[in-house]
Amino acid sequence: MQQILSQISLSGHDLTTMGLDLFLGLFILVLMRWAYSLWVRIDFREELARKDNFALGISIAGALLSIAMLITAVVSSFTMMAYQQMAIKLISYGLVGILLIKVGRVAHDRLVLSRFNKHDQIMQGNISIAFVDAAGAIAMALIVSSVLRWTRSIDINGLIAIASGFVVALTMILLTTRAVEHHYAANNQNDDMQDALVRGQFALAVRHAGQILGVSIAVSAGEHIIQYQPQAYVNNLLSWLLVATVLTITSVVLTLIAKRIVLFGINLVREVDHQHNVGIASIEMILSIGMAMLLRGVVSV
Repeated sequence: MQQILSQISLSGHDLTTMGLDLFLGLFILVLMRWAYSLWVRIDFREELARKDNFALGISIAGALLSIAMLITAVVSSFTMMAYQQMAIKLISYGLVGILLIKVGRVAHDRLVLSRFNKHDQIMQGNISIAFVDAAGAIAMALIVSSVLRWTRSIDINGLIAIASGFVVALTMILLTTRAVEHHYAANNQNDDMQDALVRGQFALAVRHAGQILGVSIAVSAGEHIIQYQPQAYVNNLLSWLLVATVLTITSVVLTLIAKRIVLFGINLVREVDHQHNVGIASIEMILSIGMAMLLRGVVSV
């Protein structure tokens, strides 16, 4: 037993730091839940427990996971700081993360999925809309977290870099969504993909969620390619846009090849768009995410 314990390299300081991080992380998640209820002005118990609004639960789950990812990135950036300084930084960036989630959701609603009222759809129980909404929140958190790890600093320059990554995330999600909408219209007699989501086409939502998450994972690999220059604000933003574009295109191409191989002989338009085959859509989602993870793994070597 003594030999086993000797292999575990955890000091009292390490355990205290871990405990503080976990406590503050839980505190920020609770704060996120409280802030969310203020934003949407709803009674959580009424909607989730009594009305069984699954769509709202999915949307909230996406928001909570996104803020948890941001907190994780923050914690990993300053584990060697003093307790007080660590607590201040974690809470500060937690609040910044909550603000980014709010801004991201508003921007996503106004720019990306702008042809319907997302809040109304979720409150009406539209699971398809909620699924895409949750994926969008997680996607932006993935990219912002990667930018935070890339900066390795908690200062004004780091905040500007995070904002740049946030802009890149929205841009890539917007472009991806518009390309998918164009493809959907071309194969469905000019039907609107957003209208299909409003009608509750869950298979389409599953596939699109995978596309958004795949793009975000691929773009997040930019942290391993781009050299961080604290005060080169414009160059940092343009570098992320350039690298994000290349990585997005590469990820999409890899996904298309994977679908051709894995789903050989299956008419994806008929199965997903027309027959609402959630099983096929789930495979498409996993292939989008899997190819992006493969690309990120190759880039990070």
